[in-house]
Amino acid sequence: MKRRLAEVAARAGVSEATVSRVLNSKPGVSDATRETVLTALDVLGYERPTKLRGERARLVGLVIPELSNPIFPALAEVVVALLAQNGLTPVLCTLTSDPAGEPNYVDMLLEQQQVAGIVFAGGLYSQGDADHSHYDRIARRKLPVVLINAGIDRLPFPRVVCDDASAAEQAVAHLRSLGHERIGLILGPRDHEPSTRKLEAARAVLAGTGSPLDDDLVVHCQFSLQSGQSGASALLARGATGLVCASDPLALGAVRAARRAGRRVPDDVSVIGYDDSAFMSSVEPPLTTVRQPIEAMGRAAVSSLLAQIRGEETAVDELLFEPELVVRRSTSPASGALPAARTES
Repeated sequence: MKRRLAEVAARAGVSEATVSRVLNSKPGVSDATRETVLTALDVLGYERPTKLRGERARLVGLVIPELSNPIFPALAEVVVALLAQNGLTPVLCTLTSDPAGEPNYVDMLLEQQQVAGIVFAGGLYSQGDADHSHYDRIARRKLPVVLINAGIDRLPFPRVVCDDASAAEQAVAHLRSLGHERIGLILGPRDHEPSTRKLEAARAVLAGTGSPLDDDLVVHCQFSLQSGQSGASALLARGATGLVCASDPLALGAVRAARRAGRRVPDDVSVIGYDDSAFMSSVEPPLTTVRQPIEAMGRAAVSSLLAQIRGEETAVDELLFEPELVVRRSTSPASGALPAARTES
């Protein structure tokens, strides 16, 4: 008991005597201090005293794939701020390459008495071949959950999704308008639902222009700069003059591959990313990319979670957000093609 008091006091930044007063429902403690102590208790994984267990759950798990891709910290910033404004405390869970990382985080969160819900911003729900049994455990618990990004259909959770098909359509149409005929795609894993949607949309657009997609110009890989470089190297060797990438880090890897192959971007090869994450306007050349409306999506995700926490009926479907093509200087007309109108952002 003494150790628990010390740990909670240190976490909350108050005295052990104050913690004791809160746990024993004694007077003389402000509401703000009381909430700080109870939140510290929750974060440390200690059960609240029986008389305090009726208090509203205050922790929300925020599961994101990584911090190296700037789009995820940007999304986390929006979600964390909104949760805090509504009196909820986020618990950040960053995944690693270990497939067991996400199920372990889920089990950890489900063990906490005061978890109000979970927001997933990318995870195994987007991969059709992955183990999804930990989502079944969440569903049985009836814990409020929101998924950000496209996922498999069978999961009974609301999804906030950027329209992947529209993103691919805009990117491919832009390259075709610039006269590119050998268009390559650098996508995520084959079972990655957002990448599947991008591939199907790109295939449909190219078929409609009378220039069907060459399957040799499609690469599936992990989401990293290194994978983008490797995939782009293969596509450049197969004659691609325009590259559509499923993330900005993949696109930066493609730019690096072009340079190492002695190609100029955009004079010899055009590159398009996806996300419009931080600093993409500051790289050289500034990256043409498809922007996700991160702030609007973050707000929608928190709004959906709060509605579930309040016990309101929430539709289990996709809320689609329209992406926006942002044209910068990493794309230009294909060699021999007529110049096209350009915009700068």
